[in-house]
Amino acid sequence: MSDVKAVIMEKEEGHIRLATKTLPEPDLEPGGVLLRTLFSEVCGTDVHLLKGQLAGVPYPIIPGHINVGTIEKINGTVCDIDGKPFQFGDIVAFLDVHETCHACWYCLVAKASTRCPNRKVYGITYSAKDGLFGGWSQKIYLKPGVKIVKLPPGLAPKDFIAGGCGAPTALHAVERAAIKLNDSVVVQGSGPVGLFAAVFSLLSGAGEVIVVDPSKTRLKAAEMVGVDHVIDAATPDDRVAGVLKLTNQRGADVTIEASGNPQAVSEGLRMTRDNGTYVVVGQYTDAGDVMINPHWQINRKHIDIRGVWGIDFSHFHKAIHVMARHSRRFGWHRLITQVYPLEQVQNALEDVESLKVFKAVIAPNEP
Repeated sequence: MSDVKAVIMEKEEGHIRLATKTLPEPDLEPGGVLLRTLFSEVCGTDVHLLKGQLAGVPYPIIPGHINVGTIEKINGTVCDIDGKPFQFGDIVAFLDVHETCHACWYCLVAKASTRCPNRKVYGITYSAKDGLFGGWSQKIYLKPGVKIVKLPPGLAPKDFIAGGCGAPTALHAVERAAIKLNDSVVVQGSGPVGLFAAVFSLLSGAGEVIVVDPSKTRLKAAEMVGVDHVIDAATPDDRVAGVLKLTNQRGADVTIEASGNPQAVSEGLRMTRDNGTYVVVGQYTDAGDVMINPHWQINRKHIDIRGVWGIDFSHFHKAIHVMARHSRRFGWHRLITQVYPLEQVQNALEDVESLKVFKAVIAPNEP
């Protein structure tokens, strides 16, 4: 048994702050796994957590919900979905969502397990008081039943973590979009979710992919992965006009909102053609209301609007294997702007919030 260093978000008198603490290594339950953390991502959700913008968070928490590590201990036999047992030293990732019941109305009737009221999420809805349930820690305890995936050949840990939560979330959005061969696709926002939505749209057979973002820095990443067009116009009217010009004045067959800005929703509906599809994936927190004209923007356009909430194991598993297949082509690790040690978590959060970096990664066991 050894002590484990972790960064914790704790709440005192309504104020949330970061603290580095040493916690005991846990005893493993039958079926439990202990990982030595290689990398943990820093995403926009972590910025929201530090600002207290997510409801129901049981502070103190150890953030870091998407992670990759090396198996250090296993209590008993733990197998993957193909029945193959994991071994000491395997490099693995795991689905951050756990305790989905698969017994409630949402799980069994609606077939919408991401809305299961029992689901919990590593790094977000598990308390640090309960154990090492987040990636900003030298080690992570995987409870019995956590869904684990061994990284396939061709997908290095840095390539996996470059995708982070953005890759499986974007895959879910592209599935909801039901992109067809030769569709024109617009993606609003070129952060991690938007970038992977653009990539997965290309891989789904889109005829052209247009990425819209006011940040020239983020659009460089979109150009790097090979999208057809980027638009960095400063005003909504100019951005809409740019999309219409590229789509014979009709608008896109599919538009995916991945910006996190509520104002983008009204704008995106204008970018989408009549009888097209509009997918909203970027509104993970309540950033405010937006004005929409139901007649002109929805009813008269005969438009299909689809929301996306979270991921399930299918999105996580598929994203890993798609990234492995295309790792050499896209060089996912190139999306990582900087790797930070635990001591520089505050800097990482500030850099993510200010858009100074595209992808920030924590390496808890590196100096």
